[in-house]
Amino acid sequence: MGDNSENLSSYDWKTIDSNVVAHLPKGCHVVSSQSHRSSFWGHTGCINVELADGTPLSFFVKIVPDEHGKNMVHGEFESMKAIYAVLPDFAPKPIAWGTYKDTPDIHFVLCEYREMTHEMPDPYKFTARLAALHKNSMSPTGKFGFHMATYSAGRLSSRKNMKMALDLEMKAKGPDPELDRLGPILFDKVIPRLLRPLESDGRSVKPSLVHGDLWYANSGIDVETGESLVFDACSFYAHNEYEFGQWRPICNRFGDEYLAAYHSYVQISAPEGDYDGRLDLYKLRFNTQVSALFPESNALREQ
Repeated sequence: MGDNSENLSSYDWKTIDSNVVAHLPKGCHVVSSQSHRSSFWGHTGCINVELADGTPLSFFVKIVPDEHGKNMVHGEFESMKAIYAVLPDFAPKPIAWGTYKDTPDIHFVLCEYREMTHEMPDPYKFTARLAALHKNSMSPTGKFGFHMATYSAGRLSSRKNMKMALDLEMKAKGPDPELDRLGPILFDKVIPRLLRPLESDGRSVKPSLVHGDLWYANSGIDVETGESLVFDACSFYAHNEYEFGQWRPICNRFGDEYLAAYHSYVQISAPEGDYDGRLDLYKLRFNTQVSALFPESNALREQ
Protein backbone atom coordinates (compact mmCIF):
# COMPACT_ATOMS: atom_id res chain seq x y z
CA MET A 1 0.00 0.00 0.00
CA GLY A 2 3.01 2.28 0.41
CA ASP A 3 3.43 3.55 -3.17
CA ASN A 4 -0.23 4.37 -3.68
CA SER A 5 -0.44 5.93 -0.24
CA GLU A 6 2.38 8.26 -1.19
CA ASN A 7 0.49 9.17 -4.37
CA LEU A 8 -2.41 10.36 -2.22
CA SER A 9 -0.20 13.16 -0.90
CA SER A 10 -0.81 15.03 -4.17
CA TYR A 11 -4.54 14.33 -4.17
CA ASP A 12 -6.67 17.26 -5.36
CA TRP A 13 -8.96 18.04 -2.42
CA LYS A 14 -10.80 20.67 -4.48
CA THR A 15 -12.60 17.90 -6.39
CA ILE A 16 -14.97 15.68 -4.43
CA ASP A 17 -15.73 12.33 -6.04
CA SER A 18 -19.35 11.84 -7.03
CA ASN A 19 -19.68 8.71 -4.87
CA VAL A 20 -18.83 10.83 -1.82
CA VAL A 21 -21.16 13.64 -2.90
CA ALA A 22 -23.97 11.10 -3.18
CA HIS A 23 -23.85 10.62 0.60
CA LEU A 24 -23.98 14.34 1.45
CA PRO A 25 -27.33 15.92 2.38
CA LYS A 26 -29.70 16.20 -0.54
CA GLY A 27 -29.75 19.65 -2.08
CA CYS A 28 -26.57 20.83 -0.36
CA HIS A 29 -23.85 22.82 -2.10
CA VAL A 30 -20.16 21.98 -1.60
CA VAL A 31 -18.45 25.23 -0.58
CA SER A 32 -14.90 23.99 -0.05
CA SER A 33 -12.76 21.05 0.97
CA GLN A 34 -9.24 20.76 2.25
CA SER A 35 -6.68 18.25 3.42
CA HIS A 36 -6.74 17.60 7.14
CA ARG A 37 -3.79 15.32 7.92
CA SER A 38 -2.00 12.21 6.70
CA SER A 39 -1.08 8.92 8.34
CA PHE A 40 0.75 5.71 7.47
CA TRP A 41 -2.35 4.47 5.66
CA GLY A 42 -3.96 7.39 3.91
CA HIS A 43 -5.17 10.95 4.17
CA THR A 44 -8.05 12.81 5.77
CA GLY A 45 -9.91 15.92 4.79
CA CYS A 46 -12.82 18.19 5.61
CA ILE A 47 -15.75 18.90 3.28
CA ASN A 48 -17.68 22.10 3.95
CA VAL A 49 -21.19 22.36 2.54
CA GLU A 50 -24.13 24.72 2.62
CA LEU A 51 -27.49 23.05 3.16
CA ALA A 52 -30.52 23.95 1.08
CA ASP A 53 -31.67 26.37 3.81
CA GLY A 54 -28.24 28.06 3.91
CA THR A 55 -26.99 26.32 7.08
CA PRO A 56 -23.24 25.54 6.97
CA LEU A 57 -22.19 21.97 7.79
CA SER A 58 -18.92 20.06 7.63
CA PHE A 59 -18.00 16.42 7.08
CA PHE A 60 -14.86 14.41 7.74
CA VAL A 61 -13.56 12.05 5.05
CA LYS A 62 -10.67 9.57 5.10
CA ILE A 63 -9.25 8.14 1.89
CA VAL A 64 -7.00 5.10 1.53
CA PRO A 65 -5.72 3.15 -1.48
CA ASP A 66 -5.80 -0.49 -2.58
CA GLU A 67 -7.94 -3.49 -1.70
CA HIS A 68 -6.39 -3.60 1.76
CA GLY A 69 -7.47 0.01 2.27
CA LYS A 70 -10.99 -0.86 1.16
CA ASN A 71 -11.19 -3.50 3.88
CA MET A 72 -9.81 -1.03 6.42
CA VAL A 73 -12.40 1.71 5.80
CA HIS A 74 -15.20 -0.85 5.73
CA GLY A 75 -14.06 -2.21 9.09
CA GLU A 76 -13.70 1.28 10.53
CA PHE A 77 -17.20 2.24 9.38
CA GLU A 78 -18.76 -0.87 10.94
CA SER A 79 -16.77 -0.33 14.14
CA MET A 80 -17.81 3.28 14.51
CA LYS A 81 -21.41 2.40 13.64
CA ALA A 82 -21.42 -0.16 16.46
CA ILE A 83 -19.98 2.33 18.98
CA TYR A 84 -22.35 5.08 17.86
CA ALA A 85 -25.34 2.76 18.23
CA VAL A 86 -24.46 2.09 21.87
CA LEU A 87 -23.16 5.53 22.89
CA PRO A 88 -23.81 8.24 20.26
CA ASP A 89 -22.27 11.00 22.37
CA PHE A 90 -18.95 9.14 22.43
CA ALA A 91 -18.23 9.08 18.68
CA PRO A 92 -18.77 11.12 15.51
CA LYS A 93 -21.72 9.80 13.53
CA PRO A 94 -20.53 7.50 10.71
CA ILE A 95 -22.31 8.19 7.42
CA ALA A 96 -20.95 5.96 4.67
CA TRP A 97 -18.02 4.13 3.22
CA GLY A 98 -17.29 3.22 -0.38
CA THR A 99 -15.07 3.46 -3.45
CA TYR A 100 -14.41 6.45 -5.67
CA LYS A 101 -16.22 6.37 -8.98
CA ASP A 102 -13.48 8.23 -10.85
CA THR A 103 -10.56 6.46 -9.13
CA PRO A 104 -11.61 2.88 -8.31
CA ASP A 105 -8.41 2.24 -6.36
CA ILE A 106 -9.29 4.87 -3.74
CA HIS A 107 -11.73 4.11 -0.94
CA PHE A 108 -13.33 6.39 1.61
CA VAL A 109 -15.16 6.57 4.92
CA LEU A 110 -17.35 9.59 5.63
CA CYS A 111 -18.62 10.86 8.98
CA GLU A 112 -19.83 14.02 10.64
CA TYR A 113 -17.12 16.55 11.41
CA ARG A 114 -16.52 17.29 15.08
CA GLU A 115 -14.01 20.00 15.93
CA MET A 116 -11.68 18.53 18.56
CA THR A 117 -8.74 19.43 20.71
CA HIS A 118 -6.30 16.67 21.57
CA GLU A 119 -5.87 17.46 25.23
CA MET A 120 -5.96 14.53 27.60
CA PRO A 121 -9.50 14.05 28.92
CA ASP A 122 -10.53 14.00 32.54
CA PRO A 123 -9.90 10.40 33.68
CA TYR A 124 -13.27 9.94 35.38
CA LYS A 125 -15.37 11.56 32.65
CA PHE A 126 -13.58 9.65 29.91
CA THR A 127 -13.66 6.26 31.58
CA ALA A 128 -17.31 6.72 32.60
CA ARG A 129 -18.13 6.76 28.88
CA LEU A 130 -15.81 3.89 28.11
CA ALA A 131 -17.29 1.84 30.95
CA ALA A 132 -20.78 2.57 29.62
CA LEU A 133 -19.73 1.34 26.17
CA HIS A 134 -18.38 -1.90 27.61
CA LYS A 135 -21.30 -2.51 29.96
CA ASN A 136 -24.17 -1.52 27.67
CA SER A 137 -22.97 -3.23 24.50
CA MET A 138 -24.30 -6.68 23.65
CA SER A 139 -22.80 -9.09 21.16
CA PRO A 140 -25.56 -9.92 18.65
CA THR A 141 -24.47 -13.56 18.69
CA GLY A 142 -23.55 -13.72 22.36
CA LYS A 143 -20.04 -14.66 21.28
CA PHE A 144 -16.64 -12.99 21.02
CA GLY A 145 -15.44 -11.58 17.71
CA PHE A 146 -17.17 -9.40 15.11
CA HIS A 147 -19.25 -9.90 12.01
CA MET A 148 -16.32 -8.86 9.79
CA ALA A 149 -12.58 -8.30 9.92
CA THR A 150 -11.41 -5.01 11.43
CA TYR A 151 -7.93 -3.54 11.28
CA SER A 152 -5.74 -2.06 14.01
CA ALA A 153 -2.91 0.06 12.54
CA GLY A 154 -3.53 -1.62 9.22
CA ARG A 155 -3.38 -5.14 10.66
CA LEU A 156 -6.19 -7.58 11.20
CA SER A 157 -7.75 -7.34 14.63
CA SER A 158 -9.39 -10.55 15.82
CA ARG A 159 -9.32 -13.32 18.39
CA LYS A 160 -6.37 -14.84 16.52
CA ASN A 161 -4.46 -11.58 16.31
CA MET A 162 -1.65 -12.58 18.70
CA LYS A 163 -0.48 -15.38 16.43
CA MET A 164 -0.90 -13.16 13.40
CA ALA A 165 1.01 -10.29 15.05
CA LEU A 166 3.95 -12.58 15.84
CA ASP A 167 3.97 -13.98 12.31
CA LEU A 168 3.98 -10.47 10.86
CA GLU A 169 6.75 -9.38 13.21
CA MET A 170 8.92 -12.32 12.19
CA LYS A 171 8.22 -11.62 8.53
CA ALA A 172 9.14 -7.95 8.96
CA LYS A 173 12.28 -8.38 11.05
CA GLY A 174 13.41 -11.89 10.29
CA PRO A 175 13.84 -14.95 12.52
CA ASP A 176 14.77 -14.72 16.16
CA PRO A 177 15.85 -17.76 18.24
CA GLU A 178 14.37 -16.35 21.45
CA LEU A 179 10.98 -15.74 19.84
CA ASP A 180 11.11 -19.25 18.36
CA ARG A 181 11.62 -20.64 21.86
CA LEU A 182 9.12 -18.44 23.66
CA GLY A 183 6.30 -18.60 21.08
CA PRO A 184 5.16 -22.15 21.87
CA ILE A 185 5.36 -21.42 25.60
CA LEU A 186 3.17 -18.36 25.13
CA PHE A 187 0.44 -20.25 23.27
CA ASP A 188 0.63 -23.56 25.11
CA LYS A 189 1.11 -22.34 28.68
CA VAL A 190 0.86 -18.58 29.26
CA ILE A 191 -2.37 -17.84 27.38
CA PRO A 192 -4.32 -20.80 28.86
CA ARG A 193 -2.98 -20.00 32.33
CA LEU A 194 -4.16 -16.37 32.16
CA LEU A 195 -7.41 -16.70 30.23
CA ARG A 196 -8.96 -20.03 31.28
CA PRO A 197 -9.52 -18.94 34.90
CA LEU A 198 -11.78 -16.14 33.62
CA GLU A 199 -14.34 -18.79 32.70
CA SER A 200 -13.63 -21.43 35.33
CA ASP A 201 -15.29 -22.21 38.68
CA GLY A 202 -18.59 -20.70 37.57
CA ARG A 203 -17.08 -17.46 36.28
CA SER A 204 -17.90 -16.08 32.85
CA VAL A 205 -16.84 -13.13 30.69
CA LYS A 206 -19.38 -10.97 28.87
CA PRO A 207 -18.29 -10.14 25.30
CA SER A 208 -18.04 -6.33 25.37
CA LEU A 209 -17.68 -4.01 22.42
CA VAL A 210 -14.16 -2.60 22.56
CA HIS A 211 -12.71 0.24 20.54
CA GLY A 212 -9.77 -2.00 19.74
CA ASP A 213 -7.05 0.63 19.23
CA LEU A 214 -7.72 3.10 22.01
CA TRP A 215 -4.55 5.10 22.44
CA TYR A 216 -4.59 8.82 23.21
CA ALA A 217 -4.25 9.88 19.54
CA ASN A 218 -7.58 8.18 18.77
CA SER A 219 -9.44 10.33 21.24
CA GLY A 220 -10.20 14.01 21.58
CA ILE A 221 -12.28 16.65 23.31
CA ASP A 222 -15.29 18.00 21.42
CA VAL A 223 -14.79 21.79 21.23
CA GLU A 224 -18.54 22.44 21.28
CA THR A 225 -19.53 20.18 24.17
CA GLY A 226 -16.26 19.75 26.06
CA GLU A 227 -16.92 16.00 26.20
CA SER A 228 -14.67 13.09 25.19
CA LEU A 229 -14.86 11.47 21.75
CA VAL A 230 -13.19 8.44 20.21
CA PHE A 231 -12.55 7.62 16.56
CA ASP A 232 -10.49 5.34 14.26
CA ALA A 233 -11.95 2.24 15.89
CA CYS A 234 -11.27 -1.38 14.94
CA SER A 235 -13.88 -2.92 17.17
CA PHE A 236 -14.90 -6.42 18.13
CA TYR A 237 -16.54 -8.11 21.10
CA ALA A 238 -13.90 -9.05 23.65
CA HIS A 239 -13.05 -9.20 27.33
CA ASN A 240 -13.41 -5.55 28.38
CA GLU A 241 -9.90 -5.57 29.85
CA TYR A 242 -8.49 -6.21 26.37
CA GLU A 243 -8.96 -2.47 25.80
CA PHE A 244 -6.23 -1.73 28.32
CA GLY A 245 -3.45 -3.65 26.64
CA GLN A 246 -3.17 -0.56 24.47
CA TRP A 247 -2.79 1.54 27.62
CA ARG A 248 0.28 -0.33 28.79
CA PRO A 249 2.75 0.41 25.94
CA ILE A 250 4.97 3.35 26.86
CA CYS A 251 3.85 5.37 23.82
CA ASN A 252 0.39 5.82 25.30
CA ARG A 253 -0.68 8.50 27.76
CA PHE A 254 -3.63 6.73 29.36
CA GLY A 255 -1.75 5.99 32.55
CA ASP A 256 -2.59 4.32 35.82
CA GLU A 257 -4.94 7.15 36.82
CA TYR A 258 -7.22 6.21 33.90
CA LEU A 259 -7.21 2.54 34.86
CA ALA A 260 -8.04 3.44 38.46
CA ALA A 261 -10.84 5.72 37.28
CA TYR A 262 -12.28 2.99 35.01
CA HIS A 263 -12.30 0.47 37.82
CA SER A 264 -14.31 2.85 39.97
CA TYR A 265 -17.13 2.01 37.50
CA VAL A 266 -16.27 -1.57 36.52
CA GLN A 267 -14.59 -3.97 38.90
CA ILE A 268 -11.53 -5.99 37.92
CA SER A 269 -12.43 -9.40 36.53
CA ALA A 270 -11.88 -12.37 38.81
CA PRO A 271 -9.42 -13.80 39.56
CA GLU A 272 -8.10 -10.37 40.45
CA GLY A 273 -4.60 -11.71 41.10
CA ASP A 274 -4.18 -12.38 37.38
CA TYR A 275 -5.08 -8.82 36.37
CA ASP A 276 -1.55 -7.52 35.71
CA GLY A 277 -0.65 -10.68 33.85
CA ARG A 278 -3.73 -10.40 31.63
CA LEU A 279 -2.94 -6.79 30.79
CA ASP A 280 0.66 -7.71 30.01
CA LEU A 281 -0.65 -10.41 27.67
CA TYR A 282 -2.98 -7.96 25.94
CA LYS A 283 -0.15 -5.42 25.78
CA LEU A 284 2.08 -7.96 24.08
CA ARG A 285 -0.20 -8.04 21.04
CA PHE A 286 0.02 -4.27 20.60
CA ASN A 287 3.79 -4.12 21.12
CA THR A 288 4.34 -6.98 18.68
CA GLN A 289 2.20 -5.28 16.08
CA VAL A 290 4.10 -1.99 16.42
CA SER A 291 7.39 -3.86 16.08
CA ALA A 292 6.11 -5.37 12.83
CA LEU A 293 5.25 -1.93 11.50
CA PHE A 294 8.81 -0.64 11.93
CA PRO A 295 11.21 -3.30 10.59
CA GLU A 296 14.26 -1.08 11.11
CA SER A 297 13.73 -0.72 14.86
CA ASN A 298 15.41 -3.46 16.89
CA ALA A 299 14.48 -1.62 20.08
CA LEU A 300 10.80 -2.37 19.45
CA ARG A 301 11.56 -6.08 19.21
CA GLU A 302 13.45 -5.94 22.49
CA GLN A 303 10.49 -4.18 24.09
